[in-house]
Amino acid sequence: MAQLSGTPILILKEGTSRTRGRSAQSNNIMAGIVISDAVKSTLGPRGMDKMLVDSLGDVTITNDGASILKEIDVQHPAAKMLVEVAKSQDQETGDGTTTSVVIAGELLKRAQDLLEKKIHPTIIVGGYQKAADQATKILSDIAVSMEGMDKKILTSIASTSMNSKSVVGSKDLFAKIAVDAILQIVERTDGEIKADIEMIEIIKKQGKSLTETELVKGMVVDKEVVHASMPRRLEKAKIALVNAAIEVEKTEFDAEIKIDSPEQIKAFLDEEEKMLTRMVDKIVATGANVLVCQKGIDDVAQHYLAKAGIMAMRRAKKSTLEKLAKATGGKIATSLDELDADYLGAAGIVEEVKIGDDKLVYVKDCKDPKAVSIVIRGGTEHVVDEADRAMHDALCVVRNVVEDTTYVAGGGSVEAEIAKRLEAYANKVGGREQLAIEAFAESLRVVPKTLAENGGHDPIDIIADLNKDHSKETGIWFGVDVMKGTTTDMMKASVIEPARVKSQAIRSAAEAAQMILRIDDVIAAKASSGPPAGAEGMGGMPPGGMGGMGGMPGMM
Repeated sequence: MAQLSGTPILILKEGTSRTRGRSAQSNNIMAGIVISDAVKSTLGPRGMDKMLVDSLGDVTITNDGASILKEIDVQHPAAKMLVEVAKSQDQETGDGTTTSVVIAGELLKRAQDLLEKKIHPTIIVGGYQKAADQATKILSDIAVSMEGMDKKILTSIASTSMNSKSVVGSKDLFAKIAVDAILQIVERTDGEIKADIEMIEIIKKQGKSLTETELVKGMVVDKEVVHASMPRRLEKAKIALVNAAIEVEKTEFDAEIKIDSPEQIKAFLDEEEKMLTRMVDKIVATGANVLVCQKGIDDVAQHYLAKAGIMAMRRAKKSTLEKLAKATGGKIATSLDELDADYLGAAGIVEEVKIGDDKLVYVKDCKDPKAVSIVIRGGTEHVVDEADRAMHDALCVVRNVVEDTTYVAGGGSVEAEIAKRLEAYANKVGGREQLAIEAFAESLRVVPKTLAENGGHDPIDIIADLNKDHSKETGIWFGVDVMKGTTTDMMKASVIEPARVKSQAIRSAAEAAQMILRIDDVIAAKASSGPPAGAEGMGGMPPGGMGGMGGMPGMM
């Protein structure tokens, strides 16, 4: 509202709330800090889990940063930005979601102190930008390159990512499976190494225990064999992949068929049967003994396929067919006319297996499959779900190192080393930006500090020891040993992480903090509300007024 010669002028719609200047900033910063505190206690091997109950009463138990923030219904617009940080971290690197949010929260906390010292937000943002660029540079300087496909290093990387998950008891098995799966699907194109995680099918089945989780060098199709008389196990399988219905198509238009004698009905049905047998003959002629169909298979066709000794599955997902083609070396036929012997894939064994109440078809012993499956088992649904999240993180970190070949030590050692070097860099920059760069360096130390806190140790002593270790030339990889509550060389302890995870976490945390600090005015539209009390008497007006009267949905 503006005041001009005594007349109030309304600029914003009535009911719009507006916070500006310092109060808007501190409001947003507080929201960011609250989100970061919500996930802080889940960081590291001694981190706690969160139980999330959604509006329908479904329960999720996890300590995966991205999953927690996805499940929480965040209302505050600034807090939503930190949720986005976790999302982008998860999409890019698959791990380090909690780390990125915790660093972002700490950057905001330190910025608050600087704002109180009357340092302009733009200077803080500029300093943070310089610090983030420098941190990325330091990270690439200290990162270690992996020689060839070193299985030992890859396995350590996979098990480090699962140290903080509840599947820690079976992490050795899971790490081995993750490494084998990624190395199986690695493809070299134009001198670049690529590992597409989409080519790893993860199937969750409740029952047995985590130790029964297995990697299948081939595909597991979550379908059962369609006919009781079909074989349940075939060796030296030749697999036809068909994206066409093995049914007689019903006429689309309104057609009437006039029949005036029973013979004609018989002829009509016989012709239908002949069409189906012709389709089955085409499949048999290729030499296939397994059929995976994306569409339906008619009952009559099923009977003839069973007579021919062919094992068939129907209504398989398109993605399953594509992965099967990669695993078996076959090609997908879009019609039965183009299907021939060249299109067939091969597998050593195809068999139907009963797991719990479900039946699955295992296509295994493929020659050099570029798509594989992992069947995750676990005692309860929540265990299987959390195991799935842990496996996803492990696959992502192994993929990152296979593609980039660079890794660093974990346990807060990287953050402590970057913080030390950033402080030296801040002295060179000088001026007020120096304070922002020092704040950035101090914020990175929140990682070892939180690891120590979550382990039940005194963070002050551990940070002091870390600083002492990092001041030596040889102490670059010293981090927090959360089990013993001391500092130790994390590289020797085989606690290692991909460099990509760390650089993405630092960059996305810095970007989110900068964006929140730049905001000095929050203008929120009024939330739409129902009709005023007593409005029911007004000819039964629907809640929220007439169409278009509901106002804009609010932000806060």
